[in-house]
Amino acid sequence: MLCGRWRSCRRRPEEPPVAAQVAAPLLLAPPDGDTKRPGLRALKKMGLTEDEDVRAMLRGSRLCKIRSRTWHKERLYRLQEDGLSVWFQRRIPRAPSQHIFFVQHIEAVREGHQSEGLRRFGDAFPPARCLTIAFKGRRKNLDLAAATPEEAQRWVRGLGKLRARLDAMSQRERLDHWIHSYLHRADSNQDSKMSFKEIKSLLRMVNVDMNDMYAYRLFKECDHSNNERLEGAEIEEFLRRLLKRPELEEIFHRYSGEDRVLSAPELLEFLEDQGEDGATLARAQQLIHTYELNETAKQHELMTLDGFMMYLLSPEGAALDPAHTCVFQDMDQPLSHYFISSSHNTYLTDSQIGGPSSTEAYVRAFAQGCRCVELDCWEGPGGEPVIYHGHTLTSKILFRDVVQAVRDHAFTLSPYPVILSLENHCGLEQQAVMARHLRAILGDVLVTQALDSQNPEELPSPEQLKGRVLVKGKKLPAARSEDGRILSDQEEEDEEEEEAEATEQRRRLISQAKQISPELSALAVYCCATRLRTLRPNPVPPQPCQVSSLSERKAKKLIREAGNSFVRHNTRQLTRVYPLGLRMNSANYSPQEMWNSGCQLVALNFQTPGYEMDLNAGRFLINGQCGYILKPACLRQPDTTFDPECPGPPRTTLTIQVLTAQQLPKLNTEKPNSIVDPLVRVEIHGVPADCARKETNYVLNNGFNPRWGQTLQFQLRAPELVLVRFVVEDYDTTSPNDFVGQFTLPLNSLKQGYRHIHLLSKDGASLSPATLFVHIRIQRF
Repeated sequence: MLCGRWRSCRRRPEEPPVAAQVAAPLLLAPPDGDTKRPGLRALKKMGLTEDEDVRAMLRGSRLCKIRSRTWHKERLYRLQEDGLSVWFQRRIPRAPSQHIFFVQHIEAVREGHQSEGLRRFGDAFPPARCLTIAFKGRRKNLDLAAATPEEAQRWVRGLGKLRARLDAMSQRERLDHWIHSYLHRADSNQDSKMSFKEIKSLLRMVNVDMNDMYAYRLFKECDHSNNERLEGAEIEEFLRRLLKRPELEEIFHRYSGEDRVLSAPELLEFLEDQGEDGATLARAQQLIHTYELNETAKQHELMTLDGFMMYLLSPEGAALDPAHTCVFQDMDQPLSHYFISSSHNTYLTDSQIGGPSSTEAYVRAFAQGCRCVELDCWEGPGGEPVIYHGHTLTSKILFRDVVQAVRDHAFTLSPYPVILSLENHCGLEQQAVMARHLRAILGDVLVTQALDSQNPEELPSPEQLKGRVLVKGKKLPAARSEDGRILSDQEEEDEEEEEAEATEQRRRLISQAKQISPELSALAVYCCATRLRTLRPNPVPPQPCQVSSLSERKAKKLIREAGNSFVRHNTRQLTRVYPLGLRMNSANYSPQEMWNSGCQLVALNFQTPGYEMDLNAGRFLINGQCGYILKPACLRQPDTTFDPECPGPPRTTLTIQVLTAQQLPKLNTEKPNSIVDPLVRVEIHGVPADCARKETNYVLNNGFNPRWGQTLQFQLRAPELVLVRFVVEDYDTTSPNDFVGQFTLPLNSLKQGYRHIHLLSKDGASLSPATLFVHIRIQRF
């Protein structure tokens, strides 16, 4: 580390020390004159107070909510002054928190009749007056009609601007918004002054159970006017003290020395200790110019504590390697060399017993990066095939409507190929109708013949198939039954249940399988469905275009009994794994076990949140979230010796020191005195020998800035397959812990050093500004 004398030699003799020129920066901006409307300050910081669309949303609009052909109700919708939430009327009064939705939870805003609900029930309203707000997770779409096309456009444009600004906000700005929204709510009489009672209310809102004596002492230290009220700069000082990060200050002072500012060489030393790739003096200077907030410090290439905090809270200071957030992997290898994000029973929005089927479920799956969707096709009235979960009470949707949704939404997020996995229960006539719909609606997007440049010995690559749709189905003249008929493309659950139950009824179901029409058969080009009967070497090598569908039970059996053979099989051919039919509530299995053996199409119920979907989101978080992840080399080599059941000795040590958390969400917002008791669990998901979970102690009554300082260590045998899941829970002595937030990512995308983990909710939405602060060390040997 360089001494302070080095820095002083760069200044003119008459110039005072730079540290003296740099005023101690506030975590929150000082009052800007709009003290009577603290909520508007949030919008002002977003630069949107003068925007006509946003101003119209602040005034509110009476919009017609559409649920069915006869259920049309007018409701008032109004943007809140925080710019982050929309208040709306409810027919039945409920708790205040249930009268709003948040901008950050919006998946998309669509104009016109661009939702299943408006296409079915919006006939009475011209498309120009309609809009749909689609949410992340399982929340239903909000289909609305405005009084005029201009008003509809104001909401479409306004929500678009708010979402874009929210996405562009720094962690500092998010924190600023977050604290000021609570400040506005705690100010019970809206006089822009805070009594001690209101300060106590604020502390409970932000998940702090602070000792009354300590809280009052802090309050009095900031009450410079000595009138038992905090206002203006006094409130800012209180918040600055509340938001202090002693652990960050300690790290900063370790590198900055006595003058309390980081020079570029000192910042470089920090980056090198972090293990940053490409740590250079130029890189340190670039970070100062990007994140330092004080212009005087920036001019002298110095970083203050505030700039240091902003850097560590930015995406560049996060645990996820920013270089992995775009497409960075080789996309020119055969399809069989990739994990492919895959959905099971994609049409369902709830359970597979009586849940509704919807084309919106396909739109949501594509919005989550899914690249393989399932279509359960059955005979429908009027000669039109339908999609639903057969022999159940799930509702039906038209096959052609699903294909239309594929055409309109399949490539919104990712340009790489989409696979339509057909489970075909239709007769020859309606199969021909299916084929006609696929060709007519998808047009040139549909792959109907092999690519000219394709090597017959291997599948084409995602790059070669960019923007194309593949059909997975039975192919003539493949698998014939004993009487010469072509078996339908039903999942192997039938076969497994036949073995398990040994009933004549199941045998009759198998023998009554329908034929496959030539029109539909012709569309199965690279994904020809076939049953995997054995992994023993055959005289004729397997054809790359053959795809096997296995239930989770059969896949697990192959992994246990023929691990390496199954891995080798998956280096050349695609394998799809799906949940057991016995999972009536559409629960999921852990996908990790299937990925360990190289299975590409590990299909999950996307409509069911849980750790399994967290793992899926974590696996496909990287590579631009394009839905394709290049498998590790050990799962791509045809002669590989890798066996997930016997991975060999440990090769990597992962050490995670859990330091602190910041601004954890309050779980029970209707109970002001309910404060979380957080603990952190780190889970390792990989080959069986690597799977482990370790957790910290819990911190009593503090979800605002809990401290742990505990170290968790893991020995890993197959690090290239490992997913690391950080989980925060609310500890409870008498019942299971409540979920607070989580974040999952591949070990190979985990950066070392001091890092922030930006937590996500159960449905994958950001919990910003909630973070974990950890130190990560990865030793490979």
